[in-house]
Amino acid sequence: MNTPGQCLARVGPVLALLWLPLAHGDRTPLPKYGPDQARFHTSDRCLACHNGLVGPAGEDVSFGADWQTSLMANSARDPYWQASVRRETLDHAGARAAVEEECSACHMPISHYHAALDGKPSEVLSLLPLRSDRPQTLEAADGVSCSVCHQITPERLGTPQSFNGQFVVAGPDGSGAHAEYGPFFIDPGLQRVMRSSTEGFQPEQGEQIRSAALCASCHTLKTTARNASGEIIGELPEQMPYQEWLHSDYRDRQTCQSCHMPAYEHDEPITRVLGSPRPGVARHDFVAANFFLQRMFARYHDDIDLPPAAAELSSAAERTVRYLQSRAARLSIDTPVVRGTRLEAVVQVENLGGHKLPTAYPSRRAWLHLRVSDCGGQQLFESGALNPDGSIQGNVNDADPLRFEPHYREIHSADQVQIYESILGDAQGAVTTGLLSAVGYLKDNRLLPHGFDKQTAPADIAVQGSARDDPSFDAHGDRVRYLVEIGSACRPLQVSVELWYQPVGYRWAHNLTAYDAPEPRRFTTWFEAMAPASALQLAAASAATH
Repeated sequence: MNTPGQCLARVGPVLALLWLPLAHGDRTPLPKYGPDQARFHTSDRCLACHNGLVGPAGEDVSFGADWQTSLMANSARDPYWQASVRRETLDHAGARAAVEEECSACHMPISHYHAALDGKPSEVLSLLPLRSDRPQTLEAADGVSCSVCHQITPERLGTPQSFNGQFVVAGPDGSGAHAEYGPFFIDPGLQRVMRSSTEGFQPEQGEQIRSAALCASCHTLKTTARNASGEIIGELPEQMPYQEWLHSDYRDRQTCQSCHMPAYEHDEPITRVLGSPRPGVARHDFVAANFFLQRMFARYHDDIDLPPAAAELSSAAERTVRYLQSRAARLSIDTPVVRGTRLEAVVQVENLGGHKLPTAYPSRRAWLHLRVSDCGGQQLFESGALNPDGSIQGNVNDADPLRFEPHYREIHSADQVQIYESILGDAQGAVTTGLLSAVGYLKDNRLLPHGFDKQTAPADIAVQGSARDDPSFDAHGDRVRYLVEIGSACRPLQVSVELWYQPVGYRWAHNLTAYDAPEPRRFTTWFEAMAPASALQLAAASAATH
């Protein structure tokens, strides 16, 4: 049997969670908590006071109700994440413990952190399935719970030492109180109410809760690349939205929270117990990008054993859809012209967000769907149509996992599609969707945010592939020229274009079919059943020839 010290030695980067940095750079271990003193509470302890909140206008402003339908709350229940973890452990069987350690840090933070404090390695797959009738899984199932984010201290935030889930949570103070940070000053009397009702958790004001650097601690992730034997061969900047934001104009305009946790318009209460309305109260639905998983949560609600009702999850998915369609992108078409028998149309697509579009997890992709019709409505040309199975017509990567579409300046034929995506490459330079097999990017032409200078961007967020040298691809967006043979078609011609978005690309889903394990089988079955709902139109534009 391993000693606690031997177990901790295997924890790797996660060990940083256990240390509190001192002024001279030394590290002192956090005190071990007594067995009767909780280190994190699961959300049920928080919802007692932070659900059932009603604002002055009678609207429901409950934190818990919003949070429960989010990807934060369901980070561990995410069927795609579970399938991906299983895949990585099969690909790198010799490093299963290290893979589960790395993957649990941000998706199962409570059980991960408690295991580290107890001198044990963290587990993922042995806890599955996560169900309410299995008490041993409840901490893991609570995902990114209330007491995780609200216990993060300011130490190291925004530095590389805090990334990959290496945030700092301080131990209890001399009186045994655990600080729970929020943006507001809390009267000492109200502090005592929460401390007594939660067995030691005490609300404190902490401005770090509004900082983008707090979000960056889990949303900046460099994954460890391994060979088939599990040996480390490199690393991959897997998701870098914080660094993209820092390299944009948005760093001085908006934080992560101001977009993804927008404040209520009016003053609202933050607790049912003696709560008074406060200004700038943030919504806790964490509206973001993955409408597809929220739709999957709603459809397979009982299979996943989710606490919120299916209807609530459907509503959350539609809020995400509305957010994306109103805030993500803008499209326009220069007036198309006909020269001889050829139509020329230039499409301009603009990213309206504070990071790349799409950003973060590399399974995400956006693309242009363009059609040309004659005066009678007869379609003459089409590029980028979505197939019923979730693939894109003409996309070579959906047909062949070892190839991919280049970045185009001009498109001449229907089998060319402008896809904004990141394509991973393994140590041999081959295309892969295995995160822990990837050592870099063969292509990254995801749309840049305003102010993003691709010439000075650090390597971790650099444009990769031919888009790097395309003068029409920059912080103002991308301009793509379509050249379409129309023959003697009647005029005027109509040109329509749409920008589509898919959180889990067809190739990323279907590469899981090779793995004979319950989690990959389940996800691919569900993806195939829901493929038509896997993508979303973000923006559209149309124009006609004279």
